[in-house]
Amino acid sequence: MAQAGVTYTWGRESTSEYGESFAGVRGKQRPDHHFNVRVSPYAADGSLLPEVSAGPKGEMGQGDKKVQAYGFRMCLTNDKSNEVPYPRPDNYNPYRYELLKRLIAALSKAKGRPPVMREMMIMSPLKGNKFDINNFGGFSTDDIGASWEYPTADSRRQAEIWKEHYNYDAGFFYFLANDPSIPLSLRNEVNEYGLAKDEFIDNHNWPWQLYIREGRRMVGQYVMTQKDIEHDLTKSDSIGMGSYPSDSHHVQRVPTLGGDVENEGEMSDATEPYQIPYRMILPKTGETDNLLVPVCFSASHVAYSTIRMEPQYMIIGQAAGVAAAMAVHHSLPVGKIPIPELQKRLLKERAILSLPLAAQAHEQGWRK
Repeated sequence: MAQAGVTYTWGRESTSEYGESFAGVRGKQRPDHHFNVRVSPYAADGSLLPEVSAGPKGEMGQGDKKVQAYGFRMCLTNDKSNEVPYPRPDNYNPYRYELLKRLIAALSKAKGRPPVMREMMIMSPLKGNKFDINNFGGFSTDDIGASWEYPTADSRRQAEIWKEHYNYDAGFFYFLANDPSIPLSLRNEVNEYGLAKDEFIDNHNWPWQLYIREGRRMVGQYVMTQKDIEHDLTKSDSIGMGSYPSDSHHVQRVPTLGGDVENEGEMSDATEPYQIPYRMILPKTGETDNLLVPVCFSASHVAYSTIRMEPQYMIIGQAAGVAAAMAVHHSLPVGKIPIPELQKRLLKERAILSLPLAAQAHEQGWRK
């Protein structure tokens, strides 16, 4: 997309750009991923601790070129016969996690007990005594602020950012499992788990993929925005449907005027089942006529935060493949293929293009 000279953007739009109430800098919407106890982000000499950005965070609703946090989705196990110890990254420095240390101490004081592992991360059960790990709480597996350069970085810098995230997440688990400042009960619990020996066996049991939740986004023929996932739900050129909540991880971690630390950027709100238009994956007319963009599609940060999920990627990818084949077959630019024929082909392949058909599919229990 970028090499073809197609218009794109990244980061967050302001509330005024598309009239989106969830755009730009956010307030504290829900407590799950925030510092819910007072924690100072300052060292004794007045400098900021690691993992805190200087700010300012910006005014409410202000746009910026910062993107939501990335992290690794670890696969852990508590099966000792299939367990590998947490790796110690080469440049490990426990001071990097001083803020985490202070958070755990403050939570222990507020609750009257040390936190447990599930209060530090999401642990979704998998088959075989394994667990998919995701970010949770004020300081977890998301390396907040480390993703900002990634969308426009060259391949060398992107590889460095990948490594920075590895060092952060590997250090996070190693710190929880080994640092003497961590309460013994939490340390012992974390050490009940480890990397799964039979996963990612060609990469030292570490996931190959960094979770790039958001990068460049095309500005195409139609830009999906907040209204398209809340009330303007139908599209004549529908190629599929989505319904996942609008979901963005935090964008930045900054000091407050009161001397505490806060996370900013989290967004979580329900959507209505919405149709996905073909125009969303088409560049602007006149930019190029042979390109379909099914992942970096045309959407605001707010709308992208719901359409970005893997089921929608697969839905859009299927439609893009069918559309490309039709364009070749008819010797037409991708923007000129007959939409009714595209939709007919997709329906034949059991795609869900509208709510009545979705209800019908549910009733009939469509299976492969």
